[in-house]
Amino acid sequence: MSQCETRSPLAQSPHLPKSVDGEPVFPEPWAAEAFAMTVHLHERGLFTWSEWAETLSRELHQPGRAEDGSDYFDCWVSALSAILVLRGVADADMILDLQKSWQRAAEATPHGKPIELANDPLR
Repeated sequence: MSQCETRSPLAQSPHLPKSVDGEPVFPEPWAAEAFAMTVHLHERGLFTWSEWAETLSRELHQPGRAEDGSDYFDCWVSALSAILVLRGVADADMILDLQKSWQRAAEATPHGKPIELANDPLR
């Protein structure tokens, strides 16, 4: 198995967008990074497959979801955040503050340049 092949059962997550070859497809680099972080934390034993499936399913079934599934990875990140808070790895306020900081950094970054947290004018 090559390093590019997915070994984690997380690749079997419900509704995970996949290519014709069955590999995960990510709409943006941040989605791939969220997937990789989740796989890493699962492999390190932070949560079980069933805990992940239950948490992600709860997020995927929230009212107001995009009918076309375009918010799938937003749900993924929400599920990961929920587990991190539940396990005491992160504080919910800290996660929200980081989200806001990344948003400000994105808005302050010139088109075509990499978005970096250092670009947040309030940091």
